Amino acid sequence: MSEKGIASIGSQMSLPISAVRLNVLGHEDLVTCVALSADGKRLASGSFDGTIKIGDVETQEMVGGPLRGHERAVLSVAFSADGKRLASGSFDETIRIWDVETQEMVGGPLRGHKDWVESVTFSPDGKRLASGSFDRTIRTWDVETQEMVGGPLRGHKDGVTSVAFSPDGKRLASGSFDWTIMIWDVETQEVVGGPLEGHTNILTSVAFLPDGRRVISGSLDKTVRIWDIGGIQ
Repeated sequence: MSEKGIASIGSQMSLPISAVRLNVLGHEDLVTCVALSADGKRLASGSFDGTIKIGDVETQEMVGGPLRGHERAVLSVAFSADGKRLASGSFDETIRIWDVETQEMVGGPLRGHKDWVESVTFSPDGKRLASGSFDRTIRTWDVETQEMVGGPLRGHKDGVTSVAFSPDGKRLASGSFDWTIMIWDVETQEVVGGPLEGHTNILTSVAFLPDGRRVISGSLDKTVRIWDIGGIQ
């Protein structure tokens, strides 16, 4: 499978919805990812052209930018809960954190992964950043110091496609090319649930429901599944 084929897996379900607004932002190549700020005012998009663009949802106009720094395609973008920071992951194996207001890179880039970074997400309090990579690992980072917190989380047998924090920030869910989901304790960095098996193809996305007791997953097997993880302590 080509790089573009793999990179587009995670965005296939969202493209029909987001296509109109992303065209307004005017990328020069395939759009791989989009993210909406918590207040609904800003839209960010990443592209194979190596740039990130931020748009005003109301006016559908680009706000400054584009953000340049990645050396290859941008695969994932995520806003912090307060909307002040934007994280991005790339085929160049790095993560970058941007100031949304100034559109400047804040320190970094964050290095450690040995293959492309497929997914990035902020913890609810904005103090931690998690990243999933095709190197089969998940890494957590201190946003302030930009240092990796502990070692890489290992357990998946293939590349990690999606990572998501629970609403209380104590758990992290990950989905993978190995068709499974794992639940991690953020503090101890140990697996506390899974691997959750049932999908029959690559996981494209995972997310916690607001109650924090259930995880929803999407897959190339054309199904969406909801998992009860309430028994995990």
